[in-house]
Amino acid sequence: QVQLVESGGGLVQAGGSLTLSCAISGRTSTAYSMGWYRQAPGRGNVFVADIDWSGTSTYYSDSVRGRFTISRDNAKNTIYLRMNSLKPEDTAVYQCAADRISVYKNKDEMDHWGKGTLVTVSS
Repeated sequence: QVQLVESGGGLVQAGGSLTLSCAISGRTSTAYSMGWYRQAPGRGNVFVADIDWSGTSTYYSDSVRGRFTISRDNAKNTIYLRMNSLKPEDTAVYQCAADRISVYKNKDEMDHWGKGTLVTVSS
């Protein structure tokens, strides 16, 4: 059974930075694409960023491109989301996801989801 556990959320001032982590456990031999979605209060769950198994291909939503960086360390079975220049509109629950095909394309049939970690950006 695969589990995703996020960490690193918290409260930060606008303009600040945070790094989220997501550790995958269980059947880690599967070559999962991994990434992040986020859900702001009163809104739906939207794509943030993903990274392929090898770590060579990444994709970002327009709202975070240039400010967020996704990376992975397969030796540690962990992905990271470095978030810079944070804005109040980045406030959301950030949820880690893993999929054998694509985190970006397979939202409705995602293989695995984490429970999420809350990021709050104060103005």
